[in-house]
Amino acid sequence: MAAPPHIALELLNKAHPPEIASAIFTEKVLHKPLHLRPSSPNPNSQDARAHRRLQRLRKEQKARRRQRPKPLSAKEKRITGIYEIPKESQKYEIYVPLYRMWLEYIWQILGMVKGKNNWITPQGAGAMIASADFHGAKLMVVRSKCVSLVGLKGIVVRDTKFTFQIIAEGNKLKTIPKNHTIFRFHIPQPDVVANIPDAEAKGDISDGEMGANALTFDIHGSSFEHRAIDRATKKFKQRPMPEL
Repeated sequence: MAAPPHIALELLNKAHPPEIASAIFTEKVLHKPLHLRPSSPNPNSQDARAHRRLQRLRKEQKARRRQRPKPLSAKEKRITGIYEIPKESQKYEIYVPLYRMWLEYIWQILGMVKGKNNWITPQGAGAMIASADFHGAKLMVVRSKCVSLVGLKGIVVRDTKFTFQIIAEGNKLKTIPKNHTIFRFHIPQPDVVANIPDAEAKGDISDGEMGANALTFDIHGSSFEHRAIDRATKKFKQRPMPEL
């Protein structure tokens, strides 16, 4: 039994002559390529679902890398004790090299060099001292509303917004409020330090070894109630000082 003619050929015969209809049917229907999607994935490629999951994980990892870490709250800082100095590190001799480093730093700030008479005026040095970092400075309390603080002297190990934390020579950690307190510190001349015997070895410099040409500064803690990083960019103005 002969197969019935193809419906597409019958429609083409109604619109075209038999020769043209047969050519179109052969080219467009019988020999038309049919692109089929493979029924099974390529063994060399990942499954589509696993590939999408991998792309999603990579996108999430990239987003996490761009995110800035959340800063610790004040409560978390107190719990972790991130800024507390351990008991075994509360020793004066540990911070003596820090004091020598601070001297080199303050000499550079004030432009003091060896082999030269370095004369500093309050007008020229005031702004530089106000914006300087006092971590490592040797401070002494000369006036305070709290009488028990007067005379305390040590190396600054922490300069916060409202306090100075110092290590005294008796390996005692003291926290001194800046408000209503006047601090004093001395800056020896570079030539004087260079002539002190074993100055590099012992590191510390006593007040008697600083010489008569040492610079002496008094700072009012009430005007220094800023963090060290904030003082570096702050412009200080002359204002009347409150009475202590």
